[in-house]
Amino acid sequence: MRALRLSLSVLLALFFLVPISWMLIVSIKDEGMKITGVLDWYKPPYTFETYAYIFQETSLVRWMFNSLVVAIAVTMLTLLVSSLSAFALSKIKFRYQKFMFVLILAGLLIPGEAILIPLYQVVKGLGMLDSYEGLILPAVASPFAVVVLKSFFDAVPNELIESAEMDGGSKLRVYASIVMPLAKPALASIVILTFIAQWNNFLWPFIAITSEELFTLPMGIPTLMSQYSEDYVRPMAINSVASIPVMVAFLFFERQIVKGLSFSGIKG
Repeated sequence: MRALRLSLSVLLALFFLVPISWMLIVSIKDEGMKITGVLDWYKPPYTFETYAYIFQETSLVRWMFNSLVVAIAVTMLTLLVSSLSAFALSKIKFRYQKFMFVLILAGLLIPGEAILIPLYQVVKGLGMLDSYEGLILPAVASPFAVVVLKSFFDAVPNELIESAEMDGGSKLRVYASIVMPLAKPALASIVILTFIAQWNNFLWPFIAITSEELFTLPMGIPTLMSQYSEDYVRPMAINSVASIPVMVAFLFFERQIVKGLSFSGIKG
């Protein structure tokens, strides 16, 4: 039975690796290659001229830098704001606490497209269009992150927090020294999910940005595609480069993500 499960796991892994391997192989083929069968995709010759072109002749590096700045800033700010909100909703008693949580839950029911026009008007009124601030700040509010972290914080024993407060620890000290270290799996899940969402975000940057030097990858990549000829090599090379940060982030946080999604970090 164990051997069967191992075999199925290997086959499933190979199944998901096939598109990635195909993308990488095609990205180092000659442009204008002749394809008559499936095996022709994998046959030599190979060349890295396409990579040299996109790094030297396009703004891909600048767009990748912009995407990294926006994704990292949004992720860190979301983590800070959401964790503080979740801690207050979970461990601090105040009036209308449940009502506030219901409002945050209601935010999960509103699709992002429904608030684009009012969000655009607010950002425009604050003079933040076509700027890093206009890309970052509107994306910080995350009802999903608050709900996930509150569910995790609820599992932290209240006795642990009360004992820390009896020893003279403030609410902020309890949050930073006790609750946050215990919530590492959930925090890692929020980090990777938020990072990927912002890395792939196209709609809001498309609306808020007009300057090419502030383009993010999802905005810039379509401008590199030819609308007059069908080319496979350049899109595959571009997407291979664009996929690297997300793959690295996932591999780095893989163990914590699995723990966070299963909510197995703390038992009451």
